[in-house]
Amino acid sequence: MRHYRTFGLTAGICLLLDQLSKIYIDTTFVLYQSLPVSENFFHITYLRNPGAAFGILSDNAIRIPFFIGVSILAVIGILWYLRKVDSRDHWQHFALGLIFSGAIGNLIDRIRLGEVIDFLDVHWYQYHWPAFNIADSAICGGVIVMFLCTWRDERLKNRANNA
Repeated sequence: MRHYRTFGLTAGICLLLDQLSKIYIDTTFVLYQSLPVSENFFHITYLRNPGAAFGILSDNAIRIPFFIGVSILAVIGILWYLRKVDSRDHWQHFALGLIFSGAIGNLIDRIRLGEVIDFLDVHWYQYHWPAFNIADSAICGGVIVMFLCTWRDERLKNRANNA
């Protein structure tokens, strides 16, 4: 169990940050309230997203059971895959911890509220990226680290085969 420490710490810290930030936004801001952090670039804006990324399926009747089911399958898949990762590969444990915490963080919102609290609003003047939260950031960061780990492993395998 000791080799799951990186996974557990990463997942625990990110989940805590995600949930505390959402509680803070939900109790401090009113819906659609925006606080400029960097004018024309970054605001904290309280939004609720009933759909997935970019609002996909936001008006579909099956969205809540669908997203809860997908999140549960993702969590199970991550835990299954974690058992197969080399215990010394802390980067993959880190990546899986990020993805796991993001899936759980948004799952908690969907079960509790039926939608996800988003508040990180990145934009260039009037051109906005869809608002997101710490859970979304953790998932994206985890996927990037997993991609880099896969790339690293393939390079090492090719090097060993060519030696």
